[in-house]
Amino acid sequence: MSTTRPILPEIDPADLLEQPIERASTIPAEWSWDPAYHALDREHIFARQWHYVGHVSQVPKPGSYLPATVAENPILIVRDLEGELRAFYNVCRHRAGPLATEPGCVNRVVQCKYHGWAYTLDGALRGVPHWDRVDLFDKKDFGLLPVALTVWEGMMFANLDEHPEPFDPVTAGIRERIAPIDLGALTFHSRLSYPIACNWKVYVDNYLEGYHVPIVHPELNKVLDYNEYVTETYPRYSLQYSPFRQDVDTAMYGPTASEAFYYFIFPNLMLNIIGGRLQTNLVLPVDANHCVVVFDYLYVNATAPEAQAQIAADIAYSEDVQREDIEVCEQVQVGLRSRAYRTGRFSVQREEGVHHFQAWLKGMYRGALAAAH
Repeated sequence: MSTTRPILPEIDPADLLEQPIERASTIPAEWSWDPAYHALDREHIFARQWHYVGHVSQVPKPGSYLPATVAENPILIVRDLEGELRAFYNVCRHRAGPLATEPGCVNRVVQCKYHGWAYTLDGALRGVPHWDRVDLFDKKDFGLLPVALTVWEGMMFANLDEHPEPFDPVTAGIRERIAPIDLGALTFHSRLSYPIACNWKVYVDNYLEGYHVPIVHPELNKVLDYNEYVTETYPRYSLQYSPFRQDVDTAMYGPTASEAFYYFIFPNLMLNIIGGRLQTNLVLPVDANHCVVVFDYLYVNATAPEAQAQIAADIAYSEDVQREDIEVCEQVQVGLRSRAYRTGRFSVQREEGVHHFQAWLKGMYRGALAAAH
């Protein structure tokens, strides 16, 4: 499989140095608007990490399939006739047509939507219409290209790397930290997508601190106990944790909801866990100045009629919070491109998660530069 190596930007070595949060500066503004950094992110971060692509309940039976995107590459998750989950590039080996553009289910084969080449659910090429007199062609050489896939707590993760790193360290300790909450008991309810005029790193930075909550999210600030809001950092993720205030109604999250867990898993996945509900936020880069954030909602009682009003209230409330975040992130993107700003500083008390992410990002950039020399 061929890939194009991006031209690496010229990075000042001083910008790659890691400092304690008390002395550190934020990453340079151009890292969030220069197209050269978008290419660097795509090839050296997103193409080599594990990415959330959906929930197992979205491919419930043999023949079910779900399209997804990883590092701007289309992939397809399928459940084969034996019930095994598989992932392939969603790219026909003929002339790169798509096999699927929406979730669906088939009996035995998926068919390219361009010229009709047909593939079995294990990726083998089966049918090639109008193919007489083609020399030196063997269908065994034109099967779908596989993608590494694993499942954790019902969530599916894919990795484009031909030799992906082990998955277990990516989420090590989360299951134990949130107990007795059982993410594996949840099922998929719905998905919403939001196009945003900001770089993916701007959206991640915004997520990783509660510093802005009293200003940007006044209603959310009435729910969280801001004085008890803490950030914990780990090798592959960070956690923002807050108990709820004692004087607020949190019925929309279920009878056991008393605290919020906000996990960020490198490079682009948020897990918002409250009671019997999980909301995933997947940040997909589009270009240097745009991203799409995909929200999946999962519940213990996702299909129960008596739970639909509670679920609708939860989604509506989340939509309000998201609109507030979109507005401020788009304004920050404009500010980053202005003449007035290149780097800033961190709040030691409130921005540990941002500092942690940006230090990880610097490490990824240092690795990319080292590999290029």
